[in-house]
Amino acid sequence: MNRTEFIIATAVVLFVAFCLGWFANWLVHRFIRVSSSDVGELERMAQELHEAEETRDQAITYLQQREAELTNQLSQTEAELAATMEGLREARFEAEQIRAELERRQTV
Repeated sequence: MNRTEFIIATAVVLFVAFCLGWFANWLVHRFIRVSSSDVGELERMAQELHEAEETRDQAITYLQQREAELTNQLSQTEAELAATMEGLREARFEAEQIRAELERRQTV
């Protein structure tokens, strides 16, 4: 085998390897290709996910606002309770003083 035959044989082998590689690439892309219906379904799912995330964000915002309202209402109720308890304490003290005064007057 002389030099020219070797070069031609090498070129043929490289060309066949190139053709096999191209064919393998074509086969892989042919089987992996995503159909338009799959793309449409993926887009629909992405839109639904986006809407679900927006709904979740709105729900979180609503819950945070509601929690703030309830916390405010609770602190107001606690303040009213403290004021009422203080008023009740004072009324009991005054009632005890009046009872003591009445008992003192009845004994005199």
